[in-house]
Amino acid sequence: MVGAIGQSTACCRRIKELRLHYSSHVFRFEHRVQELNVKDRRLSDEFVSQTGRTLLNLRELLLRGDFKPGERISELPLVARLGVSRTPIRLALDRLSNEGLLEVAPSGGFVVREFTRTDIWDAIEVRGVLEGTAARLASERMVDDSELDLLRDLQNQMDSVQHPTIDTFARYIDLNEAFHSALLDLAKSPMLRRALEKVMTLPFAAPSALVFARSKLPRAAEMFTIAGAHHRSLIEAIANRQGARAENLAREHALLSRRNLEMVFSDETLLNSLPGASLIRSSAGE
Repeated sequence: MVGAIGQSTACCRRIKELRLHYSSHVFRFEHRVQELNVKDRRLSDEFVSQTGRTLLNLRELLLRGDFKPGERISELPLVARLGVSRTPIRLALDRLSNEGLLEVAPSGGFVVREFTRTDIWDAIEVRGVLEGTAARLASERMVDDSELDLLRDLQNQMDSVQHPTIDTFARYIDLNEAFHSALLDLAKSPMLRRALEKVMTLPFAAPSALVFARSKLPRAAEMFTIAGAHHRSLIEAIANRQGARAENLAREHALLSRRNLEMVFSDETLLNSLPGASLIRSSAGE
């Protein structure tokens, strides 16, 4: 009996030792996994950041006119020019093709897309339709009037700028972009946001694409006054849950960009100073 008890005690001790040994290995394994996960996240974040920077740089090169419509874009020269590997460049080119600034060449690779004036009018029209939908959804999905406080504050700040100058137009652009983004937030529709963000990558389609040019146009002060009135009426319509009115106001506001652009097209010097102008076909018939 004593021998059996001794064997049982020894067995229990061995089991405890094995459990401690096993637990130690599990702890070290889990700790190593956590270290690898952190490292992987850092590498992933760095890769995403690098890809994002590459995308922004390539988009800027296209809109600045470094590549002409119809020109083939090759990966290797971009590797040397941007100082990144081929993978983020390939991903950026795919993204720009998806946005519509590049086209897939029949023989493979990408070429710079050319736009007609009709393309630009259509992009502005589509933006108006989507922002109109956002305004209507905002009026329908708003829970509390305080949700409009950000829009009101942004518009008050834009009013304080009044007629933007070379010194203040950058701030006005930031406020205007924030206003349109906040309006989209109120729609509470990720699907709508994705659709609208894609349209706004096209030349002159974004709400703030022509703000600087607008400041150089005849009747510029009147144009800024009209834009501000549109914003305030839009806030009022959403606050009163007037969905149809809010939708129409947002569409009319987008068409203000078309009126601005029509005047810009009549001034070649002003047109050529705008990002993306080199991608638009120059034709009297357009």
